[in-house]
Amino acid sequence: MTDHTPFEIDIVKAKSSKIDTVDFENLAFGNIFTDHMLVCDFKDGNWQNPVIKPYEPFLIDPSSKVFHYGQAIFEGMKAYKDEYDDVWLFRPDENFKRFNASATRMAMPEVPENVFINGLKKLLNIEKNWVKKGLGNSLYIRPFMIATGTGVVAAPSNNYRFMIILSPAKSYYSGEVKVVIAEHYSRAANGGIGATKAAGNYSAQFYPTKLANDQGFQQIIWTDDATHTKLEEAGTMNVFFRINDTLFTAPTSERILDGVTRKSIITLAEHLGIKVEVRSVLVSELIEAAKNGTLKEIFGAGTAAVINPIVGFSYKNEYHELPKLEQSMALQLKQKLTNIQYKNDEDIFNWTVKI
Repeated sequence: MTDHTPFEIDIVKAKSSKIDTVDFENLAFGNIFTDHMLVCDFKDGNWQNPVIKPYEPFLIDPSSKVFHYGQAIFEGMKAYKDEYDDVWLFRPDENFKRFNASATRMAMPEVPENVFINGLKKLLNIEKNWVKKGLGNSLYIRPFMIATGTGVVAAPSNNYRFMIILSPAKSYYSGEVKVVIAEHYSRAANGGIGATKAAGNYSAQFYPTKLANDQGFQQIIWTDDATHTKLEEAGTMNVFFRINDTLFTAPTSERILDGVTRKSIITLAEHLGIKVEVRSVLVSELIEAAKNGTLKEIFGAGTAAVINPIVGFSYKNEYHELPKLEQSMALQLKQKLTNIQYKNDEDIFNWTVKI
């Protein structure tokens, strides 16, 4: 939604900052938040003026629709600081478009560009000291919207609240990742909301992921709901497979999220001369490639980790270890992508936006 209606953004500064109390060398992902947040309410059929105010809890009615019917969506983004202390966003237009696509699918109002993008830039200007220099340091950005209308009638809300909160982050590393391929549980189904960043998509994954954790695996590679024969996503990330020297990833669909990191990796890989095939990859293909030695790499791709290599997978209680490579495509692509994000390499794709 490109709305050029001017919105005045009120700014209420925090009386003091907690930045000096934060140990930026030892950050648990998503646990610490900056001094300010952006809040914008939708009521009476219109978006109100946004306000940037101190980060704080807020009151909400127990009958708010978000609690009862799950109208809640979000995005994940990052801000980076270069060596000259300038702050940059990475492809924010893609997050903005996807956020509003999620809103439409969840019967929620689209957020105007002047609220989402301009509001975010103003918030980042206020909080720029929270963005630390250095490869791996970033400010994680969480825009989200919830239904605040009251009543327990099963119908879309009339009122909504859009917010942006910020969390300083270090390089995301979760150690060796082993996965199990889903045989029964599904992440999403045709006609459903798998392609949206709806809160319920993630909560529905928690139980099968816990079962995988109990078996010694960190994540699940999800398969299609109808046949469980097509490989789709890894945990909460898009997934790539390297067979010989070709990179494979599933096409986006109603079941698969149109990841910003995913599409950036595809473009970057093709630019580097790596052959990429966007098509459904069958479980049987993966097993055969693992057995004949042509399966070289599997990795997840998403905002938090950028690229997360997978060291092995299990299917029908048979575990397959992947080869340990000195020069992996995953490492090459991650280095190239993060160098663009931190402005260490030229951004020939015009992906970065200066604050």
